[in-house]
Amino acid sequence: MYFQQKKSMQTTSQKVGVREKIGFSLGDGAANFIFQTLMLLQLSFYTDSFGLAAGAAAWLFLVARLWGAVCDPIFGFLSDRTRSRWGKFRPWILWTAVPFGIIGFLAFTTPDWSQAGKIIYAYITYILLMTVYSANNVPYAALSGVITGDMVERTSLSSFRFVMVVLATLAIQGLALPMVNHFGQGNSAKGFQITMGIFSAIAVLFFLATFATTKERIQPPPQQKTSLKQDLSDLIRNRPWVMMFLVFVFMFLFLAFRNSILLYYFKYYLSIPGQTSFLEGIDRLLFGLLSSVGFLGAGADIAGNTFSIINILSQVAALIGIAFSKPLAARFGKRNTFHAALAVSMVFAALVILVPAGGVVMVCILSVLFNFSWGVSMPLPWAMMADVADFSEWKNNRRATGIVFAGVVLGLKLGLAVGGALAGYVLSQFGYEANVEQSATALMGIRLGVSIFPCIAILLCVLVLFFYEIGKKTEYRMQDELAERRKSYDQPAV
Repeated sequence: MYFQQKKSMQTTSQKVGVREKIGFSLGDGAANFIFQTLMLLQLSFYTDSFGLAAGAAAWLFLVARLWGAVCDPIFGFLSDRTRSRWGKFRPWILWTAVPFGIIGFLAFTTPDWSQAGKIIYAYITYILLMTVYSANNVPYAALSGVITGDMVERTSLSSFRFVMVVLATLAIQGLALPMVNHFGQGNSAKGFQITMGIFSAIAVLFFLATFATTKERIQPPPQQKTSLKQDLSDLIRNRPWVMMFLVFVFMFLFLAFRNSILLYYFKYYLSIPGQTSFLEGIDRLLFGLLSSVGFLGAGADIAGNTFSIINILSQVAALIGIAFSKPLAARFGKRNTFHAALAVSMVFAALVILVPAGGVVMVCILSVLFNFSWGVSMPLPWAMMADVADFSEWKNNRRATGIVFAGVVLGLKLGLAVGGALAGYVLSQFGYEANVEQSATALMGIRLGVSIFPCIAILLCVLVLFFYEIGKKTEYRMQDELAERRKSYDQPAV
């Protein structure tokens, strides 16, 4: 069996040190300061702080995120053809670091303009943000496919990466709203501007660290001819790529849909007395810490603070889940582990529809269980993307890492576009109005929007994965055969 022989056939040149794994992971931490805010807080920012109607925000999400999807294959094509002393993909992380930070700040700035002027400003800044995000994130994603060809090291690299993702998510979900309240002092638009300015500046530093600490070890076959037509032909005929494209569409449709509405669920559906009681219980466990930092008492944002505390607990659970991801994938294979973790996550997410308005503890338990199982799944699709790039090289003797990753990231962007637009559409169709007590119909839309509706997308993910053919045996067969081929043309890492 190929996977039983892997230890004897691996080459030590593909090992990756802890310093490089941490440096690589900082890049995704940086991107997620913006990405998690887009998914979790941006709809609320646009409707309740910036001043857009939910329907207008839905169209904005659809147009800008579809534009981002168009940009992905362009930057995949360009990065595959980049020639520099730093490699193909690392230069893009360097070139886009500062623009990423500046545009991230501008996208969460509210100008004192008319409604029409604000809409124009929102479209310009959001489209620019999606453009620079593609220019940065597509090469970053492809970088993971050329750092190492060792399957175990590749899963480990993804695990490090997603620990940093969870820490960035923890910062956004746990700290962003308290920071907005602190810096805004009642003006949430100002609070968002300052908060996102801080996170954007940190992101720039993280990107620079990623560039400085990583190496590109896997090179295309030297005889390979550059051909966009051939790259696209290889892509379409790569069945695992087609399956992963669909998985990313549905997975990020779920995330964008559910997470965009999650804050509304706390703000409008869960009862304030129930959330206050929950915070008081946590405060007692922490010996009054929450009271001392203003999470309780007069003027406290009870819904926002409950949202933050539950998300902190949930992201700790996700970190634990990530720790289980690598050993489970080593035992059962990436595909099978991912498949099972997604199915379990779907069940916990769907059960939220049953929670009564006072069931804050139940929401917390379901959120922790969901994020633990989601944490198990998180590193795996990105490691599987690298396997898909290997599969194309293995079958066709041609490697186009950038276009492979760009194509799957395009699926991610399509999912974000449709999911974000659906979130705004559902709020609009169920009669949501900003900053007022919601009708029973609007509350039902909010409840369905964080449970049943987005879970349909995860169900589709689970079904698609039955047709993904790179199992554990195939992984190690590809690894060993490609390692033998590469010995004849290996170049020094850059």
